Amino acid sequence: MKNSLGLRSLIAICLFLASSACFSQVIVESIVAIVGNEVVYLSDIENAVLDLRRNGDRTPIDELRCRVLHELLVSKLFLDQARIDSIEVTPDMVEGDLNMRINDAIRTAGSEKTLEDYFRKSMIEIRRDIRKSLMEQQIIMEVRSKIVKDLTITPADVRRFYNSIPRDSLPVLPARVQISLIQLDPPDNEANKAEARQKLLDIRGEILAGKSFNVLAVMYSEDPGSAANGGEIGFKLRGELEKEYADAAFSLAKNAISRIVETKYGFHLIQLIERKGEMANTRHILIRPKVKPEEAERAISKLDSLARLIRKDSLKFEDVAYRFSTHKDSRINGGKFVSTNPSERINWFTLEEFNREMYTRIRDLKIGEISDPFRTTDEIGNVVFRIVRLDGETPAHRPDLKNDYQYLYAAALSSKQQESYREWIIKKIETTYIKIIDEFRDCRFLEEEGWLK
Repeated sequence: MKNSLGLRSLIAICLFLASSACFSQVIVESIVAIVGNEVVYLSDIENAVLDLRRNGDRTPIDELRCRVLHELLVSKLFLDQARIDSIEVTPDMVEGDLNMRINDAIRTAGSEKTLEDYFRKSMIEIRRDIRKSLMEQQIIMEVRSKIVKDLTITPADVRRFYNSIPRDSLPVLPARVQISLIQLDPPDNEANKAEARQKLLDIRGEILAGKSFNVLAVMYSEDPGSAANGGEIGFKLRGELEKEYADAAFSLAKNAISRIVETKYGFHLIQLIERKGEMANTRHILIRPKVKPEEAERAISKLDSLARLIRKDSLKFEDVAYRFSTHKDSRINGGKFVSTNPSERINWFTLEEFNREMYTRIRDLKIGEISDPFRTTDEIGNVVFRIVRLDGETPAHRPDLKNDYQYLYAAALSSKQQESYREWIIKKIETTYIKIIDEFRDCRFLEEEGWLK
């Protein structure tokens, strides 16, 4: 049937919802364990087991129940500590994640009614259950963060961690490269902007005449992240949006269509779907100004001249990057392309992290070589022109202290954090009232870790 859900779709929905509440309609509520002021219900265990089974886990059922119970008991320890420390999370703090999950689930199911029929719950009940689950996850994250907030490691700790692992047990790190780039943007051409605005005005006229915003977004929007969803971007906090976009979106009445809005991404037509305080769900159509062939030719020609001068040693790559490049993040580093994510290695990347044009140009370079000029898109999807230089490369390899210190540092820190969690859990068990029913007292971990009292 058209509205029926296949197994794969159901699994996907449950993963989106991230909650054992998916299957709670069939389980009788009875208490399995008490941890401080927190309670583990039989439904918590059986729903999670059912979820795992539907996702293909074939672990023997008794072993699976014990595994789930262990995870739930540990979670309750953290939640009990949160109560003691007065750590709270408000519904607004998880609303964005909640709406994203719900919207994805509805799209996967096909409709709200299909989702409600399958889970035998109203959307209000589904939202309530998932909100509770997400709030608990956030609270647990806050407690875990507090446990390790003062944790530090030294180079000696990293060395000991590295030496404690058999070399053949270390993971194989993928091949990585270091690059530098010089970028030129297209000229800030008012004629090109005017063309983009006019296209959006024409589209706006079609919408006001009765055509579907969703359909026109699929047809015309140049935002690859939302076009396929009819332009819908989901609930976003005001601060997560570009200021110009947010100002327009939050001034709209429900279902109203904005005037043309310009941001660094291009020009937008915005429709407000729903607003909740400082959060709004909108759909938009993005049109970027086009680059004329003669503009592209001039940019390519200028980069070609600069590349030839650098190859002749008449100019230094770093000096040219600082003087001419429009790529702000790399320009101040002499063209070195660096990650803006502080958790990543600062300037090493796999080729797969680059778009197709960058990948194609980098893969054939030798260290120190400079590419020919080429057209590509930058990190926000706008057309730019670049030359790149390959500064370094490492083949796939197992990590070592000399070349992969940052990776090993992160791994050593994570290991020490996990040990801190384990130590905290042992101490917390000793000082917390815990009661577990006889039916589950055969789980081996209960006696091994001191849960039985």
